[in-house]
Amino acid sequence: MRAMILAAGRGERLRPLTERIPKAMAEVGGEPLLAHQLRWLAGVGVREVVINLHHLGQQIVDAFGDGRGYGVSITYSLEPRLLETGGGIVKALPLLGGEPFLLLNGDIYTDFPLATLPPALAAGARAHLVVTPRPSFRERGDFEVADGRVTARGQGYVYCGIALLDPAALRGRAAEPFSLRDVFFELIGQRALTAQIWPGYWTDIGTLAQLEEINKRRPARP
Repeated sequence: MRAMILAAGRGERLRPLTERIPKAMAEVGGEPLLAHQLRWLAGVGVREVVINLHHLGQQIVDAFGDGRGYGVSITYSLEPRLLETGGGIVKALPLLGGEPFLLLNGDIYTDFPLATLPPALAAGARAHLVVTPRPSFRERGDFEVADGRVTARGQGYVYCGIALLDPAALRGRAAEPFSLRDVFFELIGQRALTAQIWPGYWTDIGTLAQLEEINKRRPARP
């Protein structure tokens, strides 16, 4: 299975740190967050990774090159203008092939075991999400989940930035700025969005305070 890491964003809430480095280069345990993610993927047998780039993206290319040092092969999808999550994926689809792929947000840290993801999407599903009960640092949730399916927008669960995504879910979309959430909301109405709940450690790096907290108490990767 191929994977894509979303790493193009500007990381506005992490300023002034992100005025000099991309958010995915923020250090966790003395090395860039992206290094942890590449090893995490390699550990479950992912060998081909696409990373989208915009803000200070050359720093990521310079640091990780072709990915050989991390046990993967990296291809970069460059965005001269920021396409947000949805448009960035559409632009990268020619690099990802026609089969479902693993999608990671480039600003998350978790001890979720990737090996517990289903080996394939369920019949009729176009995406499968990992969600977690809404943590205290989030004012709002994203979805409601029941019986392994996302049933509605809601406050109960937060999307963890980990998904299996069928390229067919983006059929007809252009490589222009739009949020992947728009696609997820459409799939809810089609009963084509499944999910699994992760009750363990998960955080995104939304603020400098969160980054500091991760470095104080982060658990080891599985």
